[in-house]
Amino acid sequence: MTRALIPLVRLVLLVGGVPVLAASAIDAFGFEDAQAATRYQRLLAEFRCPKCLNESLASSGAPIAVDLRRTVRRLLDAGESDDSIRAHLQARYGDFVLYDPPLRPSTWLLWFSPLLLALVAGVVLARVVRRPAPAPTATEREQARQLMQKIQ
Repeated sequence: MTRALIPLVRLVLLVGGVPVLAASAIDAFGFEDAQAATRYQRLLAEFRCPKCLNESLASSGAPIAVDLRRTVRRLLDAGESDDSIRAHLQARYGDFVLYDPPLRPSTWLLWFSPLLLALVAGVVLARVVRRPAPAPTATEREQARQLMQKIQ
């Protein structure tokens, strides 16, 4: 009877161990005070993982995200300000790493493309709405008249 339970125990251990393995992908740093931990989490939420699409450093399990979390922690421990940490990561990885990139000529397309698309959609919609419906031809009127007579 115990031999029959061994596969079941293995399955339970395997299924029970999966969440532990998934949780180990994210670093857990100990902080001296709650303010430093809050600052760290806020900074991680501001940065995008360079490898992942639209995933913050806080939620990414990619190796580069792990390295960047360690870099942010190291810079925090060194006494760097939030602005200098942002500048450091931006200098190394470009504007892509920021969820809120700065407004400058190289990012104008990013900032103004939604406005441009809305403007184009408005112009197209206005032209379609203002365009009068074409008048029916004589044959179309005759066909409509014949259909109406069949209905009555």
